[in-house]
Amino acid sequence: MSDLENLKTMVGALLVEQRLPTEEVIRQTIQNVRAACPDVTDDHCVQLVREFQAMHCISMNIGEVLKEVDFEPWLDVVKGDAAYDFYYWDRYRRFLGRTGLSARVLATMDDVTDQVLDLLQNPTKEGQWSRRGMVVGHVQSGKTANYTGLICKAADVGYKVIVVIAGIHNNLRNQTQKRLDEGFIGFDSARMQSAGGVSNQVGVGLVDRRRRPGTFTTSLRDFNLVTATGVGLPLVNVSEPVLFVIKKNYRTLKNLLEWLKDYNADLRTSSIDTPMLLIDDEADNASINVASRVDEVSRINGQIRQLLEVFSRNCYVGYTATPFANIFIDPQSDDEMYGEDLFPRDFIVSLDPPDNYFGASKVFDGMIDEDEQRRSHRYVRNVEDNRDVLPIVHQKDHAIQSLPRSLKDAVRTFIIARSIRLSRGHTQRHNSMLVNVSRFVDVQRQVRNEIHVFLSDVRSSIRVNGAKPKSEALADREISALYDVYMGEYRAFDNSLNWHDIQANLFESAGPIQVIEVNGRSPSRLDYTGHQSGLNVIAVGGLSLSRGLTLEGLVVSYFLRNSMMYDTLMQMGRWFGYRPGYEDLCRIWMPEQAAGWYTHIAESIEELRDEVRQMRIAGATPREFGLKVRSHPDSLVVTARNKMGSGQPIVVSIGLANQFVETTSLLRRAGRRNRDAAARFAKRLAERGLALNSGERRNNGHLVRGIPVEDVLGFLREFKNAPSSRLTESRQIIKHITDRAGGELKSWSIFVPAPKKRFDHRPLTTSLLGFEINCQRRREGEIQDPSEIRITNNQRVASRGVERVDVEPELKSHAERDYRERRGYSEAMRDINYPDSIYRGVRRRPLLVLHLLAIGDKDEDLSGQEPVVAWSISFPKTDREDQKVEYVVNTTWFQERFPDHDEEDPDGKD
Repeated sequence: MSDLENLKTMVGALLVEQRLPTEEVIRQTIQNVRAACPDVTDDHCVQLVREFQAMHCISMNIGEVLKEVDFEPWLDVVKGDAAYDFYYWDRYRRFLGRTGLSARVLATMDDVTDQVLDLLQNPTKEGQWSRRGMVVGHVQSGKTANYTGLICKAADVGYKVIVVIAGIHNNLRNQTQKRLDEGFIGFDSARMQSAGGVSNQVGVGLVDRRRRPGTFTTSLRDFNLVTATGVGLPLVNVSEPVLFVIKKNYRTLKNLLEWLKDYNADLRTSSIDTPMLLIDDEADNASINVASRVDEVSRINGQIRQLLEVFSRNCYVGYTATPFANIFIDPQSDDEMYGEDLFPRDFIVSLDPPDNYFGASKVFDGMIDEDEQRRSHRYVRNVEDNRDVLPIVHQKDHAIQSLPRSLKDAVRTFIIARSIRLSRGHTQRHNSMLVNVSRFVDVQRQVRNEIHVFLSDVRSSIRVNGAKPKSEALADREISALYDVYMGEYRAFDNSLNWHDIQANLFESAGPIQVIEVNGRSPSRLDYTGHQSGLNVIAVGGLSLSRGLTLEGLVVSYFLRNSMMYDTLMQMGRWFGYRPGYEDLCRIWMPEQAAGWYTHIAESIEELRDEVRQMRIAGATPREFGLKVRSHPDSLVVTARNKMGSGQPIVVSIGLANQFVETTSLLRRAGRRNRDAAARFAKRLAERGLALNSGERRNNGHLVRGIPVEDVLGFLREFKNAPSSRLTESRQIIKHITDRAGGELKSWSIFVPAPKKRFDHRPLTTSLLGFEINCQRRREGEIQDPSEIRITNNQRVASRGVERVDVEPELKSHAERDYRERRGYSEAMRDINYPDSIYRGVRRRPLLVLHLLAIGDKDEDLSGQEPVVAWSISFPKTDREDQKVEYVVNTTWFQERFPDHDEEDPDGKD
């Protein structure tokens, strides 16, 4: 390790003892220990001051908690007892400080893990007891660190058996074991049985090695029945806690259950009295009961329930970033053999990430601006050239003859990004690129080989011409292509970057990069711990890269998958996480449709978290929250996903108050009918003195207030809805409005978007509404039914920000202030992407947005078209009980519109 890295480690360990270190404290701490690192320069010290300033200015909120009201807290009493020294937590806290974790974040983690621990049962309590809970985090946001802290504290207060179920693949289980070796065990579990000494100490073991938990699993091997039997130590006799890190696998769970029952259970009671904590990582994956009949239990779900039943005193905590499936578990489900199901009946904790979290809202917000013009987005790049070479839907024998140009550019971007990191002093750091383009391992192998050949060609060009003067180097085709990527991806956003420095680092950047497969058949493994000087890798895989696995230093991602399942898509987002010092370099290539779904899902999950907050304020319990979520419009996706085995029609009851709905698909044959309906609607309003161009003129449209509900209902009755636009089914929308026509939905506002012509060089103009208007331009998305038009692949008709329209300024300011407070943002913080839902929550009148669309590509001449009519509605909250309307879908309809190709090739077992 270099002197600079040594200095950084020492300073980080000292600063963590300071809850809120100031700039002066940081400078003084560096000076105090600098003498021990003679190779550190003044420039290095200035760089460290900046890094630690950024690090320790990070903040993190505690989050929200729903819980049963009759549970009595117990942790404060234990913390006041001198018999408890919290040894395991203290050394983990010190270890995290040495890794550079912000003191503010560490303090919040301390509070959060205390809060979760206090929701478990006191392990010293006699008699039988069981607790069920769930912790909702964000993808790649530090859930493992959180439950490692919980494990340490649980061990400190008396939990003797700790089981972590860590995903369905070996690579994720192995990675989790390594992290728990570092954070809890203190020794390299793969060498636990070798000769003693300090050589196998890791993580917290380097901080303090006085005590040593036991582990029945290692970073190389899952639970083994023969080995465990050979130990011969009953769990009731252990003095230190013991840890099991197991794969979510039928055979592993079967072996563990057999060993527990045969060698540890009391013969009289068939149970174990030792207090046990079970952490279910990725709790929404494989743990859910997906049996097709109500009276059946799926295999892994039943085994987890049996595992809990073996221990007479047990706690179950599921950790997930996508909690929809868990919340849909029937809380009344119980079985004589398997016990109670895994619904989080006792508590739900929603974690807030630190404000440096690189998450979905930061990555995907702002894909379309108010004037319908595509922004030059910072992070996301559309993939449009893959169809002939690497189509999203393909068979396992698909032959790869070449790479899409976009994938080559992504590889070039990775090389340039690593070169920039080297110029920033980010040596001995991991750098990763993700390529997730197929579920088939044979296709993955071909893609890996093609990238390897391409990378070799690039390296050859750099080796021969990379050291030449700029003008000569750029005569090389590959170096010229690298320069074009540099200009388009980085220089366009940061003019302080210098090509001279980047070119000087190209050979060092490209040379160490490996291209590996990550799947069940490949011998390659993402072993970052074995590369102390930094692993530089392009990882090509499928499902193994889609859930739980962390790619250290992930900079560039290339993603071609077509699942629309919320949990699957979000978990595939390995690019979420923390990118200290290189967030600006991150890039993601994906189809436009996928980007649109990520935007929608990010908003839906944030709404779900806001719902937790509102229900916490109302004193609601987890069971009540589950009922609330079941009536969310996104239940159409979530419910269907979890009931696909039934093959029966699915009835979803939805409350439309405080919701935004829009016609995302339109019937081609109904084009004229819908234009006539819009024209008659505009004519009726004009006759009432409410012409649609008579109200307030906005920069991007016309707003008219005071529209009677009868006129809105007349338009909706005449409008022909497309079957696949499920949430705008006319009968249900009209029923919802009619039920409230005498109250909150009596008077409406109408907004007609009308972008300025300067934004569209070949516009479609129309006088359909009685005055000339420039139509909004929208691309046609892909759809299986040729009788319908899908409005863009991301299925969004309205532009972002449209729900701000007709919201009074004071209510708008209130909504934005409340949002900043909930997210922990300062008022001075710029570039906050406020979601539309916050304005909907304070709106006083319903808003109908009447869209006149021109369907075609960006530069296409659309002036000869007829406009396409679509609409959106922003419904306000209701002051009375929100009566539900019912939507019915079946599995055939669902599978046609939401094809799910997320299963790995069965030949590629992991």
